[in-house]
Amino acid sequence: MSTHKTFLRSPCAVANSLDVVGDKWSLLVVRDLLHGKHTYGELADSPEGIPTNILADRLKRLESAGIIDRAPYQERPIRYSYSLTRKGKDLGGVLLAFVQWGKQHIPGTVVLSTGQASHGAAASAKSSRRRSS
Repeated sequence: MSTHKTFLRSPCAVANSLDVVGDKWSLLVVRDLLHGKHTYGELADSPEGIPTNILADRLKRLESAGIIDRAPYQERPIRYSYSLTRKGKDLGGVLLAFVQWGKQHIPGTVVLSTGQASHGAAASAKSSRRRSS
């Protein structure tokens, strides 16, 4: 039995990472989860205005990729709470790099406050680095 992985495009780490989270919305969902949002309504209320059908699709994709977990918090109607897995939390460093790059190279960009975005990614990345040291 072969353990060779078949890649969508190539074995390139960048290409494969983009295949998982390289769309317009996935990293914004991760950003919001890093900031403590947990419910579909909270995620839908982000300042970028993600369409609800796309949010539902991205949540399914991120769960399939092992980046988020979902757990029911209400039975009728069923509603889920979302949280990042270890794999998802590790994306905090990626988001921090985007923040730093954007602030340096895109005039007028800002770090959104906690509850809106980005600063929590920096905190998560710092705590992740501390744990792995």
